[in-house]
Amino acid sequence: MIKLHDSGVYLINGQTLIPDDGQAEAAIQAETGSAVSKDEAKRNTIAYGILSEHNTSGNMEKLKIKFDKLTSHDITFVGIIQTARASGLEKFPVPYVLTNCHNSLCAVGGTINEDDHMFGLSCAKRYGGVYVPPHQAVIHQYAREMLAGSGKMILGSDSHTRYGALGTMAMGEGGPELVKQLLGKTYDINMPKVVGVYLTGKPEKGVGPQDVALAIIGAVFANGYVNNKVMEFVGPGVSSLSADFRIGIDVMTTETTCLSSIWRTDETIREFYKIHGRRGDYEELNPGQTAYYDGMIEINLNKIKPMIAMPFHPSNTYTIEELNANLMDILDDCEKKAKVSLDEAVDFTLKDKVRDGRLYVDQGIIAGCAGGGFENISAAADIMEGASIGSDEFTLSIYPASMPIYMELMKTGAAETLMETGAILKTAFCGPCFGAGDTPGNNGFSIRHSTRNFPNREGSKLQNGQIASVALMDARSIAATAANKGYLTPATDMDVYYTNPKYHFDSRIYANRVFDSKGKADPSQEIKFGPNIKDWPAMSALPEHMVLKVVSEIHDPVTTTDELIPSGETSSYRSNPLGLAEFTLSRKDPAYVGRAKEIQKAQKAVEEGNCPLDAVEELKPVMAAINQAFPEKAFGENRETSHLGFGSTIFAVKPGDGSAREQAASCQKVLGGWANIANEYATKRYRSNLINWGMLPFLIPEGELPFANGDYIFVPDIRKTVEECRTEINAYVVKDGALEAFTLGMGELTEDERTIILKGCLINYYKG
Repeated sequence: MIKLHDSGVYLINGQTLIPDDGQAEAAIQAETGSAVSKDEAKRNTIAYGILSEHNTSGNMEKLKIKFDKLTSHDITFVGIIQTARASGLEKFPVPYVLTNCHNSLCAVGGTINEDDHMFGLSCAKRYGGVYVPPHQAVIHQYAREMLAGSGKMILGSDSHTRYGALGTMAMGEGGPELVKQLLGKTYDINMPKVVGVYLTGKPEKGVGPQDVALAIIGAVFANGYVNNKVMEFVGPGVSSLSADFRIGIDVMTTETTCLSSIWRTDETIREFYKIHGRRGDYEELNPGQTAYYDGMIEINLNKIKPMIAMPFHPSNTYTIEELNANLMDILDDCEKKAKVSLDEAVDFTLKDKVRDGRLYVDQGIIAGCAGGGFENISAAADIMEGASIGSDEFTLSIYPASMPIYMELMKTGAAETLMETGAILKTAFCGPCFGAGDTPGNNGFSIRHSTRNFPNREGSKLQNGQIASVALMDARSIAATAANKGYLTPATDMDVYYTNPKYHFDSRIYANRVFDSKGKADPSQEIKFGPNIKDWPAMSALPEHMVLKVVSEIHDPVTTTDELIPSGETSSYRSNPLGLAEFTLSRKDPAYVGRAKEIQKAQKAVEEGNCPLDAVEELKPVMAAINQAFPEKAFGENRETSHLGFGSTIFAVKPGDGSAREQAASCQKVLGGWANIANEYATKRYRSNLINWGMLPFLIPEGELPFANGDYIFVPDIRKTVEECRTEINAYVVKDGALEAFTLGMGELTEDERTIILKGCLINYYKG
């Protein structure tokens, strides 16, 4: 079904794979009649060509990318624009689209969410942007319909910013990376490796894009095969897939932890652009005659079966057939994994969902950028025609990804077919993907064609003893399950005639409702601020020496951004840095905020010219030990402490999987966080978020830690260390009145990243 190559692979004429095994040169010569170097072949990937066109550094090993367009939604755009305004923003230099698909219900906190929307509209007018009102479209569907272009690059402040199927290299990053683009700066990265995804065959009837995506995620997540690399989809199997099918696979590449994705384009994608009235945005993209990939994933689409990702990660995958055949064993394994994910905070089982040997689910959801496409929902309607979801616990909610899709579903009759079954059709909303919509009851089990199934993504709250769980599936198998009144069923078990209706895009919906400045700024437009929209607090520059208290210690194999800062229940505070920070680690370590605030008192005392020891009593023996070992660096008799910084750090094995939300880092920062310590960082974007908020991304080798939660760490000469580009940092843990030495790593920093850390954060960097 899926094969991962152990070495690099050459692709010849888009059809023939030649492993880089020492015999490749002769094989290439025989196949093409000419020799080619590996370096030359690397330049023949689609990804290399697009990155080259957008690189401004003149050095393809050290990229400085300028994007064509930017996108944000209403959980991220307020903070981004506030940061850019504080840094001197006068006009959006490239098209910037502000969508409203996360806080669109305006149900939490009264009118707070609508205040964010009005802020967005007024900023689009003032700075020359595009504003998409609530319920019109989820961010990524609007981008597909109106923004994507073959050979273009888009940067979005949402991790699922992926438009590779349309020939657009798109990346999801934390807000500060968009701020840099808004201020005319660049996105600086080393040239990423490119991994080919070679498709052959054609999916069997009933298999959908989520099935293919989950099969890929299950094969590559745990081993990091594509981590921070570009996935390039090639091979003859690409042309067997519709545009919607490719889009459905592509959006889920985020869950592999890859950096971006790109697909070869063909007449199917040309037709997509034609349907959307943008023929000029199409360009045929193919790798060169001989292209080299740093890895290769071979997928025989004929062999893909309906898949399910069990709680609590998209990589926890099985075929539905396998799950049904080994039900109790797999559910037992899920319970064991849940003990790690949930820290045994609540009792968790799915075994009580087994009825007469079959797995019963409480809820089905087809939604958002992954599931809400026209083709997915039309297929679900075909499967459910004439059926009933029944009057028991099971419910089915369907969220078309945009109003144009919703209208076409009404015209084709699919909407009517679905509603007749008892299903509910709702407007475009991302809530089911991040825990703010359709929350199941306690112990509920939901199957969803959405992007993630992390703990609490369905809205449960462990701290209150309430737990539910999500499994990811394709819309087709969700519909088959719904037609069987909630009993888990793969779509391939259903004898269905798929109508495959042709899609027609009605541009009038957006023309009549979306505000588009056409790039023209209006400085006379006043920005509308609601009472919950707050500026970022002042942040100090990096001190000469640092005293850190470890305030949380997390040993899960992976820590998601949802666990660092919860998603759903915090939505109304996204524009209030200090209000949002109160939720930091609330699901994982509820004591974190109090611990961080306590040591932050010392830093505030330093900033106010007062004695930090008077503010935090427990620092006295700590500083006595530091003074004894380093009398010249620490706390002298004159009580001068301006050269010292006090703050907090957390340890996590592998933090930052999942969302691009910068708040996972900024919330730690506003509570006095100076660093993270990790064995590795799950994604490039989380590490970038730390750096952009002036936090040190420390590394420590796997193994027994030299410190524990509650310990103090002294890092002398940290400012000098950063200035001198050192990658090894001398540190000391304070134990029993003495200092024990250990070493921290930091990895490569660009010159700008070093300066941002030295200044204290990106805002300070731009202020000069």
